[in-house]
Amino acid sequence: MDQSPCKLTLVCPPASEDCIVELMLNAEPPLSGFTTWTADGHGHDFDDATIRERVRGRIERSILTVVLPRSHLAALLENIRLNAAIDGLTYWVEPIEAFGRLTCTAPTADAKVAA
Repeated sequence: MDQSPCKLTLVCPPASEDCIVELMLNAEPPLSGFTTWTADGHGHDFDDATIRERVRGRIERSILTVVLPRSHLAALLENIRLNAAIDGLTYWVEPIEAFGRLTCTAPTADAKVAA
């Protein structure tokens, strides 16, 4: 099974964000964490845009990203497809070359001199 990490990005209408977040919080196998933020979409299809969005020339969107093992990707996407029927939900997947956490450590006396 492919355990290489990948990044899944989901873009959806803001009203749908809570539904997606709930699914991701309860995903099996559990996700190690994910990030959400708000954004403006700049596309060609404004058929479902509000009057405010049409005047602004951009559509409000929520973005969710998660790094997960590629072997878990299909199950997560299927869970979202089955349990969150959302019009306008867009996704893409990207390979991850490196992933980790940087820890903060106090600089040593040698590091201060070298700087």
